[in-house]
Amino acid sequence: MDRPSFLIHAEEAESAAKRHGVSVVNLLPLLVNPATSLARPPISKFPVSAVGLGSSGRIFVGVNVEFPGLPLHHSIHAEQFLVTNLTLNSEPILRRFSVSAAPCGHCRQFLQEIRDAPDIRILITDPNAFRDAVTDNEDAVNEKENAVREQNDAVAEKEEDGYVRLESILPHRFGPNDLLERDVPLLLEPHDNGLALLGVTNGHVDSDLKLTALSAANRSYAPYSGCPSGVALVDCEGRVYRGWYMESAAYNPSLGPVQAAIVDFVANGGGGGFERIVGAVLVEKKDAVVRQEHTARMLLQVIAPKCYFEVFHC
Repeated sequence: MDRPSFLIHAEEAESAAKRHGVSVVNLLPLLVNPATSLARPPISKFPVSAVGLGSSGRIFVGVNVEFPGLPLHHSIHAEQFLVTNLTLNSEPILRRFSVSAAPCGHCRQFLQEIRDAPDIRILITDPNAFRDAVTDNEDAVNEKENAVREQNDAVAEKEEDGYVRLESILPHRFGPNDLLERDVPLLLEPHDNGLALLGVTNGHVDSDLKLTALSAANRSYAPYSGCPSGVALVDCEGRVYRGWYMESAAYNPSLGPVQAAIVDFVANGGGGGFERIVGAVLVEKKDAVVRQEHTARMLLQVIAPKCYFEVFHC
């Protein structure tokens, strides 16, 4: 199968499924292996891809992205990329996804920010995903039996198409229901934070970039800190990319606005290197408890040394 794009429209998905004699649901795992070629893992050399189906019938691709010269926690995980790709394209529901390797705890936690996350169906194409290592350590027997029981439960819950509920790989979850009221919009749901820039827009050459960053900040998902932020990037050809801060109830899996904008760049920038990014604008609240400026500046200085960087406050 040819390498897929990061977004496959519903008509294209139906056509591709028909060509391969499968349903769209069963097309997802067929796209996983080709999609790994889109990953950017220069440190781990371990490409990961995730291919998801939205309620619109569109298919979205996510891959892992790593940044040499930066701490590992700045990396973008494939599942984070996938969810960000959905948000950038205003996709309200992730129905199912297939992934090349079992999601790490970081990603299982990040996915909890989607409403009804336990009901999302997942198919892991790695044949060893539910295989347990054998041990003779008697002290580990009870723990081992519990782990085997949980894994057997997950396998038993497989549907005919091979998918399992996301809850089966994170049975005792902590998420937004523990910290937020039920009516708070969650990650894939519409947001308007009602932010406005302090002062008057002065007609600077990057005013469009500034307004794009403001629009991104208004879509930011920051229910735990109340500190939304957004970033706009421009490349050497004048193409603009945007992304917004997305929080996790567990805090650490949260995704920064620069990483979210880089998802847009990787997905829609034609495959070029990060050195093609020549300008960036961050919009965030003045005196915010959670600030992105210093981290964003550091990240951009490393991956795009010639990029100018400006910050505007709301």
